[in-house]
Amino acid sequence: MADSCDVIVVGCGLSGSVVARYLAQKGKKVVIYERRNHIGGNMYDYIDNAGLRVHKYGPHVFHTYNESLKDYMLQYGEWTEFKITSRVNMLGKFTPSPFNFQTIDDYYPVNNAENLKKRLLEYYSGRTEATIVELLESDDELIKEYADFLFQNDYSLYTAKQWGISPKDIDPSVLKRVPVYFSYKDGYFNDTYQMVPIDGYTNWFRELLGHENIKVKLDYDAFKHLQITENEVLIDGRKFDGLVVYTGAIDELFHGIYGSLPYRSLRFEWVSENKEKFQDAALVAYPAAKGFTRITEYSYFPQKSRAGKTSYAYEYPLIYGTSERIEPYYPVLTDDSKVQYTKYEDLAKTIPNLVCVGRLAKFKYYNMDQALDAALKECEEIKHHI
Repeated sequence: MADSCDVIVVGCGLSGSVVARYLAQKGKKVVIYERRNHIGGNMYDYIDNAGLRVHKYGPHVFHTYNESLKDYMLQYGEWTEFKITSRVNMLGKFTPSPFNFQTIDDYYPVNNAENLKKRLLEYYSGRTEATIVELLESDDELIKEYADFLFQNDYSLYTAKQWGISPKDIDPSVLKRVPVYFSYKDGYFNDTYQMVPIDGYTNWFRELLGHENIKVKLDYDAFKHLQITENEVLIDGRKFDGLVVYTGAIDELFHGIYGSLPYRSLRFEWVSENKEKFQDAALVAYPAAKGFTRITEYSYFPQKSRAGKTSYAYEYPLIYGTSERIEPYYPVLTDDSKVQYTKYEDLAKTIPNLVCVGRLAKFKYYNMDQALDAALKECEEIKHHI
């Protein structure tokens, strides 16, 4: 197999598939090794027994401010706008997520609520949102009190379950991902473009990978064939001089010589019912619930047919490595883990025909548009070496 291709891509998710398509269009023969039995990585979706399209590894909505990234996705299928809504079950009430002025109305007496909303608009004059970190660091006592309320009853509880460590040990970038709005704006994302493919992500990947120079091998464990020896890549014991694009966990590529990098994984419990809806929004977070963090209901997503049925999934965070059947989802970014990753990154740079790309290989918390942007930038770098 190694003799018949120019490039081996390890992983058939977004990053690997984008790079594979780029190289195929440059005339390179590309083979993709995919350990799972399907294309699409964690974006994989399918039609379940209730007739609904569901996302096997959690909800995916492509959202971006970048028009060029949006246009890239539109090349390989028909898309539809979809602005997902979210709620938090906090102290027995459902309130919008991200938090907004409705949240203040939900938990404060009327006069106190009006005073707090006025104070936020004055303190953050000209701004429409801020992060919880900014609010916690505010020198305004009323604002800081509100931030502490949100932190104690949502952020700290959810973070502890999701990441399995204390919030003080988490990289601040994680807590900054979801803003607090200074209005009644209701919507999980604020990006200009928010959309999902009409025929699903799996079909989108089929279009992306539908090039004569691309061959995909499913149920194919790269580590049974690929080996790093000193500064060389071996495929089935023979030196491979072509390009290797690696998208998996970088510590696993080097057999954990600097220790295992920390990742979080997820376990899903699926339910289908003969009813229109189960909950009040597509996403509902349950920071105080035992075990699970949120429930995603797919009847809220664009569907070709609902037929009075709904399907939803409970998400249970797990430590990666507790089972061979679970996937690494989220890099746990701490000061120690970032130093540990740098050692692997430096080692990878010593192998001239190895390119690492993607969330796991780069040990970064990417949204889909960020992963796409990073992959396209990697393509620009690769073109100088092919």
